[in-house]
Amino acid sequence: MIPTPNPLESPERDLTDASLREEREKADREMMANRMAVEKDADAVVEHARENADAVMVAAREKADEKADSAAPQATQSTIALDREFEDQALRDERAAADRSVRRERDAKTRLLTRLLPLERDATDQYLLTERARSDDALATRDDFLGMVSHDLRDLLNGVVVSSQFLAQKLEKHSDSAQLLIETARIERYGARMNRLIGDLVDVASIDSGKLAMHAVSGDVSALVEEAVDALQVSASAKGISLEVHNAQEPCAADFDHDRLLQVLANLIANSIKFTPKGGSIRVHCKSVAEAFEFCVEDTGEGIPIAMLEAVFERFWQVGKNDRRGLGLGLYISRCIVEAHGGTIWAESSPGQGTRMLFTLPINAK
Repeated sequence: MIPTPNPLESPERDLTDASLREEREKADREMMANRMAVEKDADAVVEHARENADAVMVAAREKADEKADSAAPQATQSTIALDREFEDQALRDERAAADRSVRRERDAKTRLLTRLLPLERDATDQYLLTERARSDDALATRDDFLGMVSHDLRDLLNGVVVSSQFLAQKLEKHSDSAQLLIETARIERYGARMNRLIGDLVDVASIDSGKLAMHAVSGDVSALVEEAVDALQVSASAKGISLEVHNAQEPCAADFDHDRLLQVLANLIANSIKFTPKGGSIRVHCKSVAEAFEFCVEDTGEGIPIAMLEAVFERFWQVGKNDRRGLGLGLYISRCIVEAHGGTIWAESSPGQGTRMLFTLPINAK
């Protein structure tokens, strides 16, 4: 059994929380640096003002001393010097008291900010938790609703397909049976396509909510490749494309979710059929590489620009704005399934040179 991640413990949320903590620490450091810079600038301004005041006072004293030296007796000068000493000491005491007062005021503000910041953070964290709970409730409601709707839609689609098959059997002896059989086959294809689209939407909702279940059992990867090719053989032949298993191997055992990996291979092959012109070819193979099996779907299609090799695995990605050959979810879902098995998926291509879609499955996948 491959564990299903808890939506409340998703890697995306862990990354968001880590990023938030880093931003907070960065903001704290910047705030402290700014505060220290402001205090340093303020101290420099005060010191500069003091130096200017002292310089003015010294200059005034020197002028007064010059006048006093020419007129005042020696005893008077001694008295003046003593008075000045007392005045200077009083000034120094006042400055020291003022400095202590400024420091106390700064410390009080710092302590206040230190107490307020955690309170603001707690309020922000509580708000985020509340919003997350609301978001989880909304997702749960959406998933339940989507599950009910998809179930009902699939029942209706199955009814359409069954009715189409019944009509096809009854119309075999009709005078215009050929055309009617074509129409019933078209109805079946449309129903199958709608069913796939619904399945993709349900899978994306399950991925977002952390409920995309994986049930790994022992299986044969070679048989899996053969099964995927057989399932898409009719679609490839209808478009005049050669689809084959290349270098078929002996049975190779591994643990994997059979239906999900079959879904991945079917998505990759269907994409190749979609973008490979008539007369092209598609080869599918699997080989052992180190401690993993490497699957490859190789086509002779139009290719993918190098700059878009990663973008093709994003949700709702389309070749162009007017492309309507799907929702652009198949490769995104395939990547999620492969990564849930512990593997990786990637594309190799260049315009006009075809495309190779590859993914790995660890041999000891659980």
